[in-house]
Amino acid sequence: MPSIDNLLAQLEEAKRQFGPGNGDITERLLSELAKADFSDAESLIRFHEALLFIRSHPQSPGAFQTSQQLLSKFGESVDRVRASGADMTPFDYIEYSGIARTVISGTFSYDIARFLLRRHRSRIEADLNQPANPERFGSTLPRFVPLLYEDSLVEANIPYYKWLGVAASHKNRLAWLIRQFEALDLPPRKRAELYDSLGLRILWGLGDTGASRSRNIRQVNKVFYHTVSLIKRNEVSLDHEFQASPIGLKKLSRAQGEAMQDMLRDTTTVRYRELYGITHGDPENVLRADIGRGVEIFLWGLPPDRRLPLRAYHAGFTLKNGVPINYIEGISICERMEIGFNTFYTFREGESAWVYAKVLRLLHQIVGVTCISIDPYQLGFHNDEAIDSGAFWFYRKLGFRPTRPDLAALMAVEEKKIKRNPAYRTSPRILKRLSEGNVVYESPGSTAGDWDKFAVRNIGLAVQRRMAREFDGSSARIRAASAVEVAKGIGIKQPAVGSKHRQAFEDLSLVLALIPDLLEWSDSEKRAVARIIPAKTGPNEARYARLLQAHQKLRAAIIKLGSGSEN
Repeated sequence: MPSIDNLLAQLEEAKRQFGPGNGDITERLLSELAKADFSDAESLIRFHEALLFIRSHPQSPGAFQTSQQLLSKFGESVDRVRASGADMTPFDYIEYSGIARTVISGTFSYDIARFLLRRHRSRIEADLNQPANPERFGSTLPRFVPLLYEDSLVEANIPYYKWLGVAASHKNRLAWLIRQFEALDLPPRKRAELYDSLGLRILWGLGDTGASRSRNIRQVNKVFYHTVSLIKRNEVSLDHEFQASPIGLKKLSRAQGEAMQDMLRDTTTVRYRELYGITHGDPENVLRADIGRGVEIFLWGLPPDRRLPLRAYHAGFTLKNGVPINYIEGISICERMEIGFNTFYTFREGESAWVYAKVLRLLHQIVGVTCISIDPYQLGFHNDEAIDSGAFWFYRKLGFRPTRPDLAALMAVEEKKIKRNPAYRTSPRILKRLSEGNVVYESPGSTAGDWDKFAVRNIGLAVQRRMAREFDGSSARIRAASAVEVAKGIGIKQPAVGSKHRQAFEDLSLVLALIPDLLEWSDSEKRAVARIIPAKTGPNEARYARLLQAHQKLRAAIIKLGSGSEN
């Protein structure tokens, strides 16, 4: 019999081969490995990741069904490895966490802690074996625990977890603590800030629940089988996608939307990831697109009370034959969008470039964006994973370019080396240099270079400078004065205090008040600004983004403020 390592190597090679007979080879290897006696975590993890890839990119019905069956009972294999006394640490690594019958131990936000209790209450508990922040516990826990100040104000080495355990009695201590926070007479964000300051770790025993990566799979009516080679990166054209006809969309019901968001929250949480738009997504506005090849894209925005002050926000994820393979984040102002697109480790040998292009096409269709910007972190800035994967060249080969002239020049040098010697590989040192600035893609017909120097942070800093210079550093005073100035300047009434539009009006007024010639704009231009303000809190931020795109003077002012020309 070949060794387990040898069989795994064969399977890892076979799962990448697509053509006549390849499904039979994969099925045979799966059958042999199903009978193998795994004795170490690393080998079992390799098997698990291969199974997930095969389940999402099956070569045949047999490979699909066998991988599904093995994943459904994968927890039994984990238990056998644990019982053998093997080191289980590799199951905790972020690349591999979330496998059935393993345990998650991490610090999660208040809102994710509440989500976990709602969805997985019997499997969630506070991890009292891990040290938290004792100073914060001393400041916060006395709100809920009578007489704790008797100990915390004058003694050293306070056993806060003991106080918490006794106060919660035999109840779920995390549930008890969250209930106390929910009862506080504080706005939701203040409660979240107070809870998050504790740094409390949570234990989550996944068992065989649908939250584990082994079983978090949506059943599909029709499976797409890969019988020919996968679509390669050099076969993908962003220019073509941005000029293609619209993709069909379906708006989900609130219940369906919430179910899909819950699926993604499970998907990311078991991987120790949190994303703002996943935690706080709006279930009322979930869109689904079936783009073929077994791929579904789900996108949504934020509810009005969770939106960013200036930019529109969209988030979502992609399923491949029912398996979550990535998550998406798009943050836009006018036609410029900063895109976050993270394909999970297991699926990076798939059709990542093709899926990415379809996601951008869909965001262009929904939001109207034509300039796509990639943050340096995703290219490798303080991100070794992106350096190792050569992320810069992934984007460059899709048509992205550096916005900094010095990095564009360095890239040109590297491209000449590659042209002279196709075997040449850019060194990690140079990849780190190339990752120091944004890269952008501009679709056909858009103006090149308009957003090269833009950063939304520059607008915020300009507001702070005005606050320090004219309002003695008072946030309340600059907000009130800007609101009065803008309302008078464009000829509208301020929304009532407490109304759903008030916060958005004040936020936008801070920016509008920085525009020196606002009062000189035409009546039609002022009326257009007046329509933009309530759109920020409308049912869907896509309309807000499109109204910004259409207002040429406001767009130009935003670019100027964000480019730091007068800051």
